[in-house]
Parts: sequence; structure tokens; C-alpha cells
Amino acid sequence: MRTIAHISDIHFGKIDPTIVEAVATEIQVQQPSLVVMSGDFTQRARANQYRQAATFMSRLPRPQLYVPGNHDIPLFDVISRFFMPLRNYKKFITPDLLPVYRDDELFVIGVNTARSFTFSLNGFWKDGKIDADQLRKIAKLAEHTPPNIFKIVVTHHPFIPPPGERIHGIVHNAAAALALFETLGIDVCLAGHLHMGYSGDVRTHHEAVKRSILSIQAGTATSTRRRGDPNAYNLITLDRDRVTIQVRAWSGSKFDSAARKQFARVDGAWQPEL
Repeated sequence: MRTIAHISDIHFGKIDPTIVEAVATEIQVQQPSLVVMSGDFTQRARANQYRQAATFMSRLPRPQLYVPGNHDIPLFDVISRFFMPLRNYKKFITPDLLPVYRDDELFVIGVNTARSFTFSLNGFWKDGKIDADQLRKIAKLAEHTPPNIFKIVVTHHPFIPPPGERIHGIVHNAAAALALFETLGIDVCLAGHLHMGYSGDVRTHHEAVKRSILSIQAGTATSTRRRGDPNAYNLITLDRDRVTIQVRAWSGSKFDSAARKQFARVDGAWQPEL
């Protein structure tokens, strides 16, 4: 059994300092097996914002695995955006854009979906993408992972939209990525980006996907840029055929268990348990 503290969209440069302190204290107490941060360390990718984010991450337990988000690329500095988009991320967080964590129960791989631009009308500056070269590298890193190991992919941009919401912010080239994830036996995808916590089977929105892959989204852990949900993070417990997602949400004075959702694998498919 393993536990993952899944935080996302911490957005230093637009944070609530009280909540920052509470998150750091809470996760230290939880002592998870792994801390996953699924992108948007900063609000505007500035060096001082990255320094603050790096200091915050240094207070959390290790091991840790990170991916960048669209806000980790400069928005207004056009030269940096197109020619050195993740320079400060590589300097202050990690130069590794395809990080891997392995132990005897868990395989986790992080994939950078942040781009300087994408060919989309309403989200060219913020949408994400997985390209063919990344997919080849993912396949090589994951190909010898035994079938009994729990396999997770971490991205910033999600593979499915929130329930009942219009489809937006979904990672570009998702169909090709999910086709590969099927062959690799990926069990779970973790992401953020939309500042909303939710979970579900990717097959509900990608009919070509036959393998049941659970998609788990985290809200924003520390940012003041909330979208109806309170600040929150996910405490995820994993064993071979069961995933428990405990949403830890800010109540105004502390983090409480706001929701708990459990999935069991039945005949190869993730089914919600009541």
C-alpha cells in the first residue's frame, strides 16, 4: 500500500500565506509515500515566484515528483516564452521534464504538457500537449515495469473534463497518449490545471480507450484564484485493486476531510464504491 499527497496549482505570486503554512504543516504530518505536484508552481514564471515555490516544496516530505504547468511559462516576456519557456523552472525546480519514481509497488512518470502555444482558438496560450517524441520516451521508460506494479502518469493538463462541464483544457493529442497508456498498463492519471477536484474513468470521454484508466484531478492547494471550490489537495491511498481519494479542503481555519471517494477494480475496470 502507498499514499500520495497530490497537490497542484500552488501559483506563488497569487497565494494565501495562511493556507501555504497550513498545507506545509498538514503534509508533514501525513508523511505520504510520495508528494506529487502537478504543475503551476508560479503565477507568472518569475524568478522570485519560483524561489518562493522552491522554498515551499523544500518543506514537504520527500520523495517528490513534479511537472510544470502553463503558468510556469512566461506570459508577457515573449522572447523567453518562445525561446526559453521553462528556463526558470529548470533553474529553481528541476531540469528533468520526464521525471520517474519507482519502488517495489509503484511506478510514477511525470510528463510536461506545458507549451509556449498550441493551435487552438480559445486556449493557444494555456492549453497543453503531449507529442510523439514524449510518447516514445515514456514507452521506453515504462516498458519493463512488471504488471503487478501500480502505474501512474502525472500531467498538468487533464484527460477528462469536470462532470457536467464543457470540454476545455484537455491535453492535446490525448487519444494517442491514452492509446499508449493502454499498452503500458497505466492505472491512474493525475493532473490539475482547472482548479477543480474530480475523478472518473477516461473511457467516459474517450470511446476508443478500452482499458479502464482512472483520472484524478486536484484543485488549487494554495492559490487565491479559486473557481468555486475551496483550496484543497488529494491524499490518495493505493493498493493493487483499490484507490481511495480523500479530498483535504480548507475550512477557513484548517484542512478537513471534505470528500472521500473509493474505486475498486472489478473485472479489470475501476468501479466507484459506495
